[in-house]
Amino acid sequence: MRTIVHIQNLRCYGCERTIINRLSNVKHITDVEVDNENNTVSFDYHTNRDFENVKHLLSRIGYPIVGTENKL
Repeated sequence: MRTIVHIQNLRCYGCERTIINRLSNVKHITDVEVDNENNTVSFDYHTNRDFENVKHLLSRIGYPIVGTENKL
C-alpha cells in the first residue's frame, strides 16, 4: 500500500535526507519520498503495523504527523 502523510517541522534538505534515511531502514517500508513544498512524506508499506511504526518513528525524530502532538 502507498500513503502520503502531512508532517510538521519540515524545513530543509537536511530534514528531507534525515527522513528518507531513517524510514528507508525500517523493515517493509520502501520508496520513501519527501516533498518540502507540501510538507509531505510518501512511502509504501505492507501492514497497518508498519504504518504505525513509521508514525512513531517520525514523531521520535521530530517530524510528527499533522494532528498529533508537536513537542518541538
